[in-house]
Amino acid sequence: MEKLSFEIQISAPPEKVWSVLWDEISYRQWTTAFTEGSFYQGTLEEGSLIKFFDPNNNGMYSRVVKNIANTEMKFLHLGEIYDGIEVPQQWGEATEAYILEENEEGTQLMIRIQTPEEFKEFLKRIFQKLLELSKICLKINFKFKDGHKLL
Repeated sequence: MEKLSFEIQISAPPEKVWSVLWDEISYRQWTTAFTEGSFYQGTLEEGSLIKFFDPNNNGMYSRVVKNIANTEMKFLHLGEIYDGIEVPQQWGEATEAYILEENEEGTQLMIRIQTPEEFKEFLKRIFQKLLELSKICLKINFKFKDGHKLL
C-alpha cells in the first residue's frame, strides 16, 4: 500500500472549509479536479456507504469510517462502479482522509491517502490539480454559479 500526503493552508475557519468540502453544491465544484460533473450519493454518517460518481454513472463506493465534524472525514474504498453496478475490489486498507487543523492563519487541510501502487501516480496528479484549483479559487475569491463564495 502506498501512502500519499497533500496539504494546503486556507485562510478560513475549519467550519467554512468543512462546508465547502462536503456540502452537495460545493462538493460538485471542487471535485471538477477529478472529473467535471462529479457527485456523491448517500450520507456522510459514520458506517454508511457512499457512492462517488462521474456524469456517466461510473465511479467508486466506500464506507465512511470517520466523520468528526469540522475535523476529519475518512473513507475506506471498497470497489468500483461501472454503469451503476458495484464491482468489489480487493484493495485492502485503501483509505482517503481529509483532516482540518485550525491555526492562526485559518485552517491547514491535510489529505492522507493509502492506495494500491497502481493508482499512486494518477492520484498524485489529481490531488496536485485539486490543490492548485483550490489556490486559484482562493486568490480570485471564487464564487459558485448560485452566488456562494468558495471560502
